Parts: sequence; structure tokens; C-alpha cells
Amino acid sequence: MSEVTVDTAKSLGLLPQEFDLIVEKLGRTPNFNELSIYSVMWSEHCSYKNSILWLKKLPKEGDMMLAKAGEENAGLVDIGGGLACCFKIESHNHPSAIEPYQGAATGVGGINRDIFSMGARPIAQLNSLRFGNIDTDRTRWLVKGVVKGIGDYGNSFGIPTVGGEVYFDDCYETNILVNAMSVGIVEVGKTISAVADGPGNPVYIFGSRTGKDGIHGAAFASKDISEDSMEDLPAVQVGDPFWEKLILEASMELRDTGAIVGMQDMGAAGITCSTSEMSAKSGTGMLIDLDKVPLRQEDMTAWEILLSESQERMLAVVQKGREAEVEAILEKWELIYAKIGEVTDTGRVVYLRHGEVAADLPADHLVLGGGAPVYEREYSEPAYVDKVNSFSTNDVPEPQNLQKVARFIAGLPNIASKRWVYRQYDSMVGTITQSTNRHTDAAIVHIHGTDRSLALTVDCNSRYVYADPETGAAIAVAEAARNIVCSGGIPSAITNCLNFGNPYDKGVYWQFANSILGMKAACEKLGTPVTGGNVSFYNQNTEDGTAVYPTPTIGMVGLIEKQEHITTLDFKDDGDVIIMLGKEIVCLGSSQYVAKFHGIEHSMVPHFHLDEEYAVQQLTTQLIRTGKIKSCHDISEGGLFINLLESSLPNGLGFDIETNRSERPDAYLFGEGQSRIVISIDPADLQAVQEQITAAHVHFRVLGKVSGNHIFIDNEDYGSIDEFRKIYDNSVEEKLRVGAYA
Repeated sequence: MSEVTVDTAKSLGLLPQEFDLIVEKLGRTPNFNELSIYSVMWSEHCSYKNSILWLKKLPKEGDMMLAKAGEENAGLVDIGGGLACCFKIESHNHPSAIEPYQGAATGVGGINRDIFSMGARPIAQLNSLRFGNIDTDRTRWLVKGVVKGIGDYGNSFGIPTVGGEVYFDDCYETNILVNAMSVGIVEVGKTISAVADGPGNPVYIFGSRTGKDGIHGAAFASKDISEDSMEDLPAVQVGDPFWEKLILEASMELRDTGAIVGMQDMGAAGITCSTSEMSAKSGTGMLIDLDKVPLRQEDMTAWEILLSESQERMLAVVQKGREAEVEAILEKWELIYAKIGEVTDTGRVVYLRHGEVAADLPADHLVLGGGAPVYEREYSEPAYVDKVNSFSTNDVPEPQNLQKVARFIAGLPNIASKRWVYRQYDSMVGTITQSTNRHTDAAIVHIHGTDRSLALTVDCNSRYVYADPETGAAIAVAEAARNIVCSGGIPSAITNCLNFGNPYDKGVYWQFANSILGMKAACEKLGTPVTGGNVSFYNQNTEDGTAVYPTPTIGMVGLIEKQEHITTLDFKDDGDVIIMLGKEIVCLGSSQYVAKFHGIEHSMVPHFHLDEEYAVQQLTTQLIRTGKIKSCHDISEGGLFINLLESSLPNGLGFDIETNRSERPDAYLFGEGQSRIVISIDPADLQAVQEQITAAHVHFRVLGKVSGNHIFIDNEDYGSIDEFRKIYDNSVEEKLRVGAYA
């Protein structure tokens, strides 16, 4: 093997100063295998070296928290009755941009393994997807590949996909975002930790064989996409959901034996990551014989085995003397397995190949919180912010035909129905989903054997975050909580997937740092601590420097304490009174109306104030508990008009409302001012509800009533619900079915 130099380190993605640090820590020059290990373990994807200082600012304490952020593979919150909810969201952006089917499929597989490696059974999946211009052939190809990958893997694995979001914007043309979330249930006290306690305990690998797919996947995720990225196609893993199902059932059975000391899935950096992180967490070490790892290709070198990210593999530390018991379960489920080493007390991970030491490193040197480098990058406000701040509503011409605008907005890809997407997902498998045929702001899954349910959502309006990262990120948390509250739930905690451009770009890092501050403020105000998540930097095009809009996706879990609290968004009866909760501060900034109808790319973030948000959410929860709320839906993209339309469509019931004539009608209908919720009630309950709202000191307006199957606004007929249904239901599907990749 040739001599390892700083140029070797640079070719593996390490900085020159990082090579010097490695030499200093080891007291010698590493060999190629060892340098390869450092290259993946010190990549941004594994070490969070450019983000961890800011992530530590996020709130991690809460009454329901059973594990702090970073302590385990996923978040863990108490949901009562001796049960805990285990959940996490992660990105698989770069692989999906290069090979959409396998990139998305293996993203689903990986996030589910994070859940059941902790001993929790996955019960629901969600996703947040971002693509470029829907009118381009490449985008349509990517959408179809990603959706099919998610659907094929999730449906075959047998876990329902219950919710998500799909956005289209030009900033995602090169760098699409595929964020996958998984939610599981486990009995409190039955979780498995990713530890390697007990020197002498055997170490097992089980699941699939190790191949050359996915090698350097962590490093691939830690650099910008360029024209040469197709050469990194081997970094995209290949998944098999049927293997995953067998591994899941075996893992659940192994958990119940009590023979498992610790377990971790093999995601980014494969064997290297699992062995070093488990060892470092326990202050122990491991001696691993790579000759015993079941391989797909026998000619694999030590570094290829160590860095392979082949899917459907688990690492487990077993209590010495109980090997036969564990092996019997693995054989029952017809899994490939091998005892590949043992836990040591050296604090080092030592890997053998062909009887020789291939690598020998201190485990703690490799991991986040140990010897991995930590940076705080310089940042400064990017130039585009001046364009945002110069925006004025007066620069937006008032349209003469609001009916035309309403039809345009209803058909926008970011607003119209995504049924073409979600119809490819099995949302009913497992028979616990409660929102497939009920229209709720959040997905709802029942907790078997109880009267409780989980409310689940993923949210982020990246256009808001682009305009003002601090306020936009706070809105992402607030909207997630609002969706759960409108569905009858109490927000519990969040997981996040922080998607940004290159952290060495000062403008990008400014977006990142300020997003953390906004997220922190909202989580503290709304009582939703952060359980963990994922940072995905380098969503940026090398050639032109174009980065995605900052997209800190929020995955939130809430608890619905009684079935009677579940609240839907659809209008129920003719004559019901429609009320808007929240201030009538209307604004046009960053709305789909301004961006898409008027083509204004830079505008202010919509009005938002955390105290107003908190008050509206608290009031809504109280009103739902009275049993007087017949429908409840928050105002978000598309403004008040889309809110009302979405409540009208399920039952074909229209509405007759009057706007505030002192405001611009287009701003009133299509502006996206935050902290507003629309409810409908029986007319007989109007006085009691008004008194409760007034007592809570929340502004409100009686807009009008549910009426027939037409839409009337300020006494003007906007058309029938059936007309708008055709636009809303078919616009996205029609665009995706045309073009070269149809």
C-alpha cells in the first residue's frame, strides 16, 4: 500500500489540518484503512463538526422526555400507560438526487432500523419531499422514482405511510430533499441502547451480506453535488424491504430474551460507525475480525468492508454464554449472521483482515463528543436579504379578477392535492391509522389497547425561512404544533432534519445559525423539546453555487388523550358558523400568491408572533375539549381562501363569508399571516363559544357560514365546489403524467 500523505487525506475529503490532528492524536501516520475510517467518521454526516455547537443550544428537557437528544439512535417520549414513543427523521438527499428509487427506498429502510434497533416496533412513517420545477422532465423523473421507492419499500415492509408534504421550487432543481420519518412504540424499560458493555461479550453482525454498495456514502453526503456526482453512484445503497421485515421480527424477539446488551443498525459508515460509536459510548473497545463478516464479494479489501453501507445489517453485543439462544432466533428468521468479534477493555477498535491488524484506533477519537473536530464557521447576512427587506405590499398590483386568482392558487403544485403521491403509499396496513378517511391537519394513529392516539406531522415552509431564517424556523415549529392542536392533540416533542447548503458559505451558515435560534425560541414557548434529528449540509450545486432554500424540517409527535378529542377539518352541516381565531393582520410576504401569481421571489416573512401563536393554540385546545368544535383547520399556504376550500371539499359544502373591507381583498384571502385557525360550530353554540374566546383575550372574527355547494365571498359567486375540486384534485397529477418520463 502506498504511503499516506496529506494529499491522500484531501482526496478522502479531510482537511489538511484534520490530517495533522490525526497524526498528532495517534502519534504516528495512519495507514490507508485508518485514514479511510477517519474520513467517514469525521465527515459532516457522522461528526456534525460544523453544526454541533449550535445544536447544543436547542432545548432538550421536558416532562415526557425519556432520552435526551444524542443519547440514543432516536428520540423517546413517554405517552402514558407504560408506553413510550420512539421517533426520528433523517435525510437521504444526495443518493435520491442521483438514483431516486434506491435513494428514497434505502432512506425509508434506514430510518426504520433506527427505531427498531432501540427495541421499538415501527407503526407509522412520514416524509417531506422537495423537488425542482414540476414542468421539467428531470423533476418528473425524480418525483416518480422517489415516490415509487418510498412506496415499494414501505408497503413491502408493512408499515403505513400516514403523512407528509411535497413541495416544488426551482431552488431544489439540482438538490432534491428526501426526508423520512419513522415512529414506533415500545414498553418503557424495554428499550435497547447502542452500547458495548462487558469486555468478553461477543459481537454479532446479522441481516444481509456486506457488499460494495454504499462505500463512502457518508462522505458522499458531505459534499456538494456536481456534474461528476454520477461517478459516485456506487455510494447509493440497494435496499431489500423483505430482509428488513425479517430483521425487524428477529430484533423484537431478541429484545424480549434480555440476551442483547446493545444494538445499533449499520447506517452511515457501516461497520466502522457501529463499532466505534458503541465502544465510545461505553468506554470500551472491540476486536473485530473482518474475515468473519459475511460478504457478497470475496475480494473486498479491509477498507471496503469497513466503509460499506450495504443495507439491512445490524450489530449486536450479546451476553456471553447466551450465544446459542441468540443464534437460534436468527436461524428461525433465516437471517445471515456471524460472530465477528468481542468487546474489549482497551478503548480501541481493532480490525483484523487475513490475520493481520488492518486498523487500530482509539474509539473515542472517532466520534462526535470525543475526538472529532468541532468548528464554528464564520457567517454573515447574505446580499439577497436587502431585496427581501425592500419588499412593499404597495409594489404588488391588485388584481381585477379575484375569482381568477382563486382558481390559479387552487391549482398550484405547492397547494393542490398530492393524491397522485399518497395513493402509492399503503396508509392502512396495521389497521391503526385513523386519518386515512378522516380529514385532519395531522396524521393520527391509534395506540392499541388504549383510548389514546398519536398525532404526527412534518412541516416546514422553506420560503419563509429563506426570507427570515429565525422567524421562518420558529414558524415551522409553530405550524407543526398547530396541526397537532387542530387535530385534537397536545404537542409533545420534535425531531428535526436540517437541510442547508455548504456550511463554508457564510450566507448559508448565517441561515443555519439563525434557524437554530428561531427553533429554540418556538420549542421553548410551545413546550416541545428536541429529541434529536439530522443535519444535512452541502445541498448546493458546485457549478453555480446555488443552494437550496434553508429547510429545517420539523417532525412532531403529539398525544390525543381521548378518541372524542379527534377533530377533523371538513365542514359538517349547512348553516354552521365559520369563525377565524387570531389577529386579522394580513400580509402578502412570502405567500404562494406573491411568489407564483406575481412572480416576486424576494418578500418579507408573513406576520408571526410567538405569544399570539401560543394563545391561539391554547384556546383551540380548550374549545375542542368543550365538544363544540365541528371542524378545525389552520391557515397556512394559500391563506384563508385555501383553508376554507380544503374544509369545503370533503363533503362538498361551500361557504358564504364576508372579508374585512378595510383590508386589501387579495391580501385578506391569499395572504399567509400566521397564528390563525378557522373553526366551524353549530349556530346554537355561537354565544357560548364567543364568550370563551373573549375570556381568552384572543382576537376573532365571525366570517360567515357553511352554505350549499358554492363559494360566496362578499356577495360574489366564485363558483361551485365541484369546479374547484377538479382544479385542486387534478392539477399535480396532470403535470406529472406529461413529458418524456410519463
